[in-house]
Amino acid sequence: MRVSTFTESDSFVGEGPVWDSRTGVLHWVDIPRGRVHVTDFETHKTKTLIFDTTVGAVAPRSTTSGYVAAIAEGFGVIAADGELEVTNAFLPGGARMNDAKCDGRGRLWAGSCAIDFEPGGGALHVLDVDFTVRTVLDGWTLPNGLGWSPGSDLFYLVDSLERSISVWDYDLESAELSNHRILATFDSDEGLPDGLCVDTNGCIWVAMWGGGRVVRLSPQGDRLTSVDLPVQQPSSCAFAGAQRDTLIVTSARQDLARAATIDGSVLALHDTGSRGTEVAFFGG
Repeated sequence: MRVSTFTESDSFVGEGPVWDSRTGVLHWVDIPRGRVHVTDFETHKTKTLIFDTTVGAVAPRSTTSGYVAAIAEGFGVIAADGELEVTNAFLPGGARMNDAKCDGRGRLWAGSCAIDFEPGGGALHVLDVDFTVRTVLDGWTLPNGLGWSPGSDLFYLVDSLERSISVWDYDLESAELSNHRILATFDSDEGLPDGLCVDTNGCIWVAMWGGGRVVRLSPQGDRLTSVDLPVQQPSSCAFAGAQRDTLIVTSARQDLARAATIDGSVLALHDTGSRGTEVAFFGG
């Protein structure tokens, strides 16, 4: 695979890439800086919105313009003009939202964590299209990358500090999880599993924070491919482009004693031989 720089950035923690085929842009965030970026896939030009709160992830809305956002307080709505309205403030002080993604029915699933990453201080929440919130899991440490199998019958969730990816059976109609098991665990020299995405073959692509690589796993959790990257802290990944065959990888420069110029930028992996699953938007 060939690696290129998709867009240069000095992101503290670049995260949450979302491909939008309707407009040909990539949405992504810089969590601690409260920045939401929109980068044109062809020109690579970026527009940025800045907020006075952390932004863990955004999801474009399917029925109107703007986003729903996973923010420090819980969930919010970002209007087309960039105005942020906090709609669901339920997280306690000392916590924040982290990664988030929509399922095939337009619900937004999001992990939360303690700001100091206290063990057991994390949880998984779902924002339904009517803006009601349900906490699905608690007692986690750093819930992170999440996604679904091509048929939406499996749900994947990373706990970065546990160095694991979990999988459940998933009922798309009821949004219920069952039959939890561990799909994969990682050694310390591999880095921490962070954001993930799933391809049409059901394989899971995982950005390895501190490992400087992206790893592709089989649906059974076996290592298939490892791609070295020129950044130290790849943070998340998503397929983008007209064919959804370019893997976009965000990165972070936060806490790096010797950050290279490219750390914090967004990379593109070409010739992946894979295509991403359809991207779902928020249905409310």
